[in-house]
Amino acid sequence: MDEMSIIYMAVTSVVLLIALAMAPYAAPGLLFYIILFFIVIALVIIAILNWADFLIFPLVMGRLGIIFEPVKGYTISKNQEAVIKHVGELYYATGYITANLYPYEFKQEFSDQEVQQKIVNAPDVWERAVSSIDFPFKFHVLSTGRDVQKARDELEGKRSYQEFQMSRMMQNSKGNEMGIVDVQRKINILQAKMDRLSHGEKPISTIMYIETASVGVTEKSALDNLSAQIERLQVAMSSMDIQLIRVVGRELYTLFNFTFSLPTSYMQAASYFDLQG
Repeated sequence: MDEMSIIYMAVTSVVLLIALAMAPYAAPGLLFYIILFFIVIALVIIAILNWADFLIFPLVMGRLGIIFEPVKGYTISKNQEAVIKHVGELYYATGYITANLYPYEFKQEFSDQEVQQKIVNAPDVWERAVSSIDFPFKFHVLSTGRDVQKARDELEGKRSYQEFQMSRMMQNSKGNEMGIVDVQRKINILQAKMDRLSHGEKPISTIMYIETASVGVTEKSALDNLSAQIERLQVAMSSMDIQLIRVVGRELYTLFNFTFSLPTSYMQAASYFDLQG
């Protein structure tokens, strides 16, 4: 879930809590309990929306034994971590991990010499990472240009959220100094990116992810082999400063669907992903 969604949910929760606190004065008796019931239901729905993709949806599908078939001949595993295809006596499992290069890093953080050194070293770092992997994988890059004003509005929303986090930390008498420094760093980065937009730089958004597939004589063996491959990819690619998170739930289906059709606009692509920057 991105920062803007968190802000909206936080504001909604605060409004509901204020309504809960005022309810005994505004609606005494039975009406109070009716209002209380609906407020609790609303808070539960907010919590479900927050965790549906990553916890609740896979848990419900697994416990109920529901099998989801995104395309004829393919099924999504009960734990929502892989796409399965049964061919003859073999099972093929496909999985994805996010692969955003240099998260939260922009050129303002480095000197020109450091930036050039990263570029020079990149081929060697990539070669060392790939040479330790003895199975095929695909590195996907999905890019789109963006509207400058919309990009600036989004950055302002993210900066507001980080500033809110900063104010909470500053109010805490036992504030974590390392946490405050990290949040201030993110604020500086977001402000630097906004400054770049003000100086005429065009915004580009990119979704990067890695796809790999494994095979087994049973569905379980295929899934076990896939998990082992993903772990090896995460270890091998960690030297490249890549944000490596296994894709589950709704985003798994979305990435698999990209095999057949791509989003036609930035807003459509952005609506699919919460963890991709």
